[in-house]
Amino acid sequence: MVPDVFAFAGHIACDAASRSEIVIPLFRDDKLIGVWDVDSPKPDRFTQEDKAGMQALCQVWLDAGDNAGA
Repeated sequence: MVPDVFAFAGHIACDAASRSEIVIPLFRDDKLIGVWDVDSPKPDRFTQEDKAGMQALCQVWLDAGDNAGA
């Protein structure tokens, strides 16, 4: 979680209006296969509850992919 992208050295914003960001890495078999990346125009937008919810959502997606061929 990045509460203030302007205070994060080296941050590369994909949206000029972005003020805060959360990124959830997506791993399958110990390999990074992507990221869930959400930006907000509001500083300090994301909470630990948001993080937990997004991690749970991403895990559902990863688990669905594991079962796609079953």
